[in-house]
Amino acid sequence: MPVVTAEYKITWEKLPDDFPLPDDPVDNIAQPLLAVALNESLEQAGRLREDMLVATNYGVCATMNGKIVVKAPDWMYVPRISVTQKEVNRSYTPRLQGEIPSIVMEFLSETEGSEYSIKPTYPPGKWFFYEQVLQVPQYGIFEPEEGVLEMYQLDSNGRYKLQQPNEKNHYWVESLGLFLGVWEGTKMNRTGYWLRWWDENGEMLPWGIELVEQEKQRAEKLIAQLRAAGIEPEV
Repeated sequence: MPVVTAEYKITWEKLPDDFPLPDDPVDNIAQPLLAVALNESLEQAGRLREDMLVATNYGVCATMNGKIVVKAPDWMYVPRISVTQKEVNRSYTPRLQGEIPSIVMEFLSETEGSEYSIKPTYPPGKWFFYEQVLQVPQYGIFEPEEGVLEMYQLDSNGRYKLQQPNEKNHYWVESLGLFLGVWEGTKMNRTGYWLRWWDENGEMLPWGIELVEQEKQRAEKLIAQLRAAGIEPEV
């Protein structure tokens, strides 16, 4: 069913196979690393299913007054798709191929500004597209150099309102049942600020390398306990 805003008739149509998608490079080397890190801990925790869609720098489509609009958020999460992963290999049209994204993220760079654009005329700004067209429940904007995270939620009037964090400066993401926050450290030869997930008990979801380190420490502790008991373990 079409959705009519003050100026646009919005429909949900499959992107034509010959539609030229933008192939612009990412703004900086940190952006894909941040996205991969977000995905990795979710996968390690077994929180990704076949009928979910998690993507980075990937086209999300809507048709406005007969004109196709494609935006590529730096990271997004769709709770459920109604088609196969193969059918959304190139792009994704919400409502037609599944649910709308429950959260989108943009990582600021030196060319920042477009993430806050409320330009309603074609082609619309990112903020306007996520808020008024897709109506994404949560929109995050992350500045990785200073480690500043802003989270916005749709209010009852369909407008983004700044979300308040908890006492640990973490933001609740209802669709994932997790908190999102900023962590400082090193991964993939990058030292700086990262986005991390925490569960409802305040435990941080680990990356793969952290799980390996945890297993190593447990094994070393067990060996030490056996030796203290006079047992020399086989290694």
